[in-house]
Amino acid sequence: MTQTSETTQATDAKRRHWQIPHIYVILFVFIAIAAVATYFVPAGEFERIPGPDGRTTIDAESFQYVASNPTGIVDFMLAIPKGLMSAGEVVFFTFMIGGMFMVLRRTGIIEIGVDKLSRRFANRSLLMIPVLMTVFAVVATIIGTQELALVYVPVILPLMIALRFDSVTAAAVALCATTAGFTTGILNPINTGLGQKLSDLPLYSGVGLRAAAFIVVLGAAIYFVMRYARQVQSNPRLSLMDGDETEAEKRSLYQHATDEGALLANGRQKLATIATFAFFGILVYGVLRQGWFMMEMAGLFIVMGIVVGLIAGLTTESICEAFNKGFRDVLVGAMIAGVARGVAVVLEDGQIMDTLVYGLGNLVGELPTLLSAIGMYFAQLAFNFVVPSGSGQALVTMPIMAPLSDIIGVTRQTAVLAYQLGDGIGNILFPTSGYFMATLAIAGVPWQKWVKFFFPLFCVWVVIAVCFLAIAQATQWVG
Repeated sequence: MTQTSETTQATDAKRRHWQIPHIYVILFVFIAIAAVATYFVPAGEFERIPGPDGRTTIDAESFQYVASNPTGIVDFMLAIPKGLMSAGEVVFFTFMIGGMFMVLRRTGIIEIGVDKLSRRFANRSLLMIPVLMTVFAVVATIIGTQELALVYVPVILPLMIALRFDSVTAAAVALCATTAGFTTGILNPINTGLGQKLSDLPLYSGVGLRAAAFIVVLGAAIYFVMRYARQVQSNPRLSLMDGDETEAEKRSLYQHATDEGALLANGRQKLATIATFAFFGILVYGVLRQGWFMMEMAGLFIVMGIVVGLIAGLTTESICEAFNKGFRDVLVGAMIAGVARGVAVVLEDGQIMDTLVYGLGNLVGELPTLLSAIGMYFAQLAFNFVVPSGSGQALVTMPIMAPLSDIIGVTRQTAVLAYQLGDGIGNILFPTSGYFMATLAIAGVPWQKWVKFFFPLFCVWVVIAVCFLAIAQATQWVG
């Protein structure tokens, strides 16, 4: 009996000690696999065609095999540094947003705002989740900026903690909502607009089916996030962040503050709050009207941190130290965004990226007509691992998938939908997605823990995608 008990305890100990390897290890293995693949996968390339809008697409009929260019020792050593350089925009943006929000925390206005909101919604805190997710999803499905999750997370994180949820909930509200909106893309210029343009389809045609997909995909996301949030709120030990020291610090800072008297803003803090909203107004205008992206937003955040900090009464030294602390807090996530890019760097330098696209296209073409649309979807989902950029994936794959769809009996509208669903869903699972890993870093959620939360929803989303594509194929959907 004693021996059996000891054996059981030893087994349990092994299970407790086993864990997913560190994300750096995972990415290094992926880079190594990509490097080895350059020795076995034939090198090939498509002809690139510059478009009138400045975008470069490929000629689907121009693929040819070229001389092999396998990854050498030096190339392998340079993969990560090159990846960091290639992902410099994401890395820099991550640092700037981390620094700026640390300055806002030093001013005290975030704690005051969280205190007021948490008191107002204390008895109906779960309602905040569907409201926020719906707003975020609608914005993403209209303007197509999935990366806004980077902005949302630091804003809602203190509130989610104060309402007795956790950091995973905050990350999920932002990431799942923006992905649901971006993926289904009712009026999304990044995936729907560009995909239809490359496929010679009327712009934003097929709104009906995409709107239905938007409702179903978002509904599933809201259900999963609310179910998890309710569990955490009722029993904090069920949180995936339970035992995390940083999470404990967040709870101590934001939850305990609401247990005391209400926080009141002084005159300078009120002016700083007004200035903060003004800067966010400029941000929205810049994104919607001026086409701002990460570099422009990062520059605005630098100015925002300095101006708001000075208005609130912080010294220049205090502002600089706040930026430094913010940089340190997001350092790992910023590095991961660059390291992940090393996978694509190896495939591109080894000239097998185009070969993989060509092979995926041929593989889909061999499938039975009924499964062709679904095959396109899984091909796009697989390709999303190495090219997580929506526009980048469209420019590489749609010139192949659009004419291929005419041959295999799939409508071009369905081919675009397969690309949309394949591109978007993987963006918040694959560690090669730079903005996604940066968002997790800002939330303080390790990728391994995120996978435990998100993978069941990912599987549900895949089933939903397959169902919609089956419907589109069965009805020969043309929009």
